[in-house]
Amino acid sequence: MTAFIFPGQGAQFVGMGKDLHDNFDSARKLFDEADDALGYSISRMCFEGSEDDLKLTANTQPAILVVSVIVSELLRAEGINASIAGGHSLGEYSALVAAGSLKFRDAVVLVHKRGQFMQEAVPVGEGAMAAIIGLDDATIVDICAAASEIGAVQAVNFNCPGQTVIAGTTRGVEVAVDKLKAAGAKKAVVLPVSAPFHSTLMAPAAIKLAAELDKVQIADAAFPVAANVNGQLETSAADIKRNLVAQADHPVRWIACVEAMKTFGAETFIECGPGKTLSGFNRRIDKSIRSLNVDSLESLRKTLDTIHGE
Repeated sequence: MTAFIFPGQGAQFVGMGKDLHDNFDSARKLFDEADDALGYSISRMCFEGSEDDLKLTANTQPAILVVSVIVSELLRAEGINASIAGGHSLGEYSALVAAGSLKFRDAVVLVHKRGQFMQEAVPVGEGAMAAIIGLDDATIVDICAAASEIGAVQAVNFNCPGQTVIAGTTRGVEVAVDKLKAAGAKKAVVLPVSAPFHSTLMAPAAIKLAAELDKVQIADAAFPVAANVNGQLETSAADIKRNLVAQADHPVRWIACVEAMKTFGAETFIECGPGKTLSGFNRRIDKSIRSLNVDSLESLRKTLDTIHGE
């Protein structure tokens, strides 16, 4: 059984999707549709940059979603279909497009606005995120709670054993990082992001996002999608909508999502979209997971050869 998994912010790179656009009519069509929906050329931004423009949250999110959905469509055209899907943060929207719950055009516009809302929620410089390496989740949660007396901070991405991301006010993250290092963290790396994603500070973004989700049609999913907020498999449109609102200001429970997909019966996980971040997490979650990735013509051919050669 195959699971499609979709990356989140941070996986983007200038040039992504260009060889797919140049070689497949279906990819060109989706890039054109995204450009039309947004009113500016996200395709040119993907292909040519600048890197700074592509890094802006409101651009990064639709850019990654477009490339991710294109990959899933190309795999489907080759007879490789998902029985289940999941996505990390922004990637959950890509997963829902693949499952037929969100229309592609609606999702492109939604994640563009989601990026704007997240940036507006906390002014640049007032929020931060840091990756904590080599410390257990319970210790991280406890230390963040203690550090929150000085500035709000919490664990927000439970990515894989030994890697958890914290987010909050800049001061709260600084204090937590010092305390976590003292508690034995192997490494604490402040991330180059412009807002404290998935923390309670994103509550204003969640409220605005709820209003936007009310304007689009959300259908029941054709197959289960793992929800970031609870690690449960969802197909109901009402549950999906509720989870997307909550996701903005609640932690991403990626370990739980992967475990749920495995329990459902997923044996092969194909990362659809830029980079190999989720494949790396999978190896740390369970070494027996078979992970493939597609983000280019070369990796598409390699994955097709692997699967069709069986």
